[in-house]
Amino acid sequence: MTARRKVAMVAALGIAPIALTALAAAPAVGHGSMKDPVSRIAACFAEGPENPDTDACKALVAAGGTQPLYDWNEVNIGDVAGAHKSRIPDGKLCSVGRDKYKGLDAPRADWPSTAMTSGSNTFRWRATAPHRGTLELFITKDGYDATQPLKWSDLEAQPFASVTNPPLENGSYVFNGTVPNKSGRHLIYSILQRSDSPEAFYTCSDVVFGGGGGNASNPEPAKAPSDSAIEKGAAKSGVDHNGKGGDTPTEVKKNAAYTAGDSGAQPAAEAPAAKEEAPVNAPEAQGATENLAETGGDSNTTYIAIGGAAALALGAAAMFGTTRRRAARNGR
Repeated sequence: MTARRKVAMVAALGIAPIALTALAAAPAVGHGSMKDPVSRIAACFAEGPENPDTDACKALVAAGGTQPLYDWNEVNIGDVAGAHKSRIPDGKLCSVGRDKYKGLDAPRADWPSTAMTSGSNTFRWRATAPHRGTLELFITKDGYDATQPLKWSDLEAQPFASVTNPPLENGSYVFNGTVPNKSGRHLIYSILQRSDSPEAFYTCSDVVFGGGGGNASNPEPAKAPSDSAIEKGAAKSGVDHNGKGGDTPTEVKKNAAYTAGDSGAQPAAEAPAAKEEAPVNAPEAQGATENLAETGGDSNTTYIAIGGAAALALGAAAMFGTTRRRAARNGR
């Protein structure tokens, strides 16, 4: 191999990791929301952001437009670090105080709801970008009035279900909980506090005990978004990580130390962090069983990044080769 070819190859190989890092820096798509019982915002997204069916979801769009529904998996606070009650004021628990989601706080008794029974239940939290952490479910106290703004004092003091690094099955965290004896309309409030970041996610799910889940104006129970609806709506989603943490290469490596069915595994030794770290998205195998430890993303991201890096590397090599040939002709 000539010296010129060797130099060109080194240039190509040298730029490939840089290109891969730059392309992998594109934000992962979303985080998640309660699927069963479905959250208010996920139920309204499932109805269709542009033309929802129910009066409550129509009012949600009227209050904040359609973008909050396309961003149904991003009701979060990026730096809360467990200080939920001090950061979220009474009356704004469902929007977590974010003006973007203010329509979720509307006190009304006709939000799309799910039939619920007391006792043992299986719950599902749809994870569009899984993260390690602890998920807690709270339920409203007896005497809860859905026509009044939701306050922290309306919730039972302790969660009826709490799980750390639950298994991820078919895109959702699946876990069990024992629901207290209740009757009539209630609300289940979820808090997912990440352990690899101060970021937390929240949901409000309307449930009915002793009923079919619907109401007088809408007899149909609430429905969760289908995979096809999520995929279709992703094109209009504005969700990203915004540097909230937990998604740098070092943190992804720590997340990968937790494997399915081994939630208590210890993180691998942490490598020295680079000065600037870009988010990395790991593709999720269809139907795979993972756990909350795994930080996910768009399944196409890795392949696009690799293809883009290769293209940039080839282009750089060609440019370098052209420069060398010109220099040789000029006797330099």
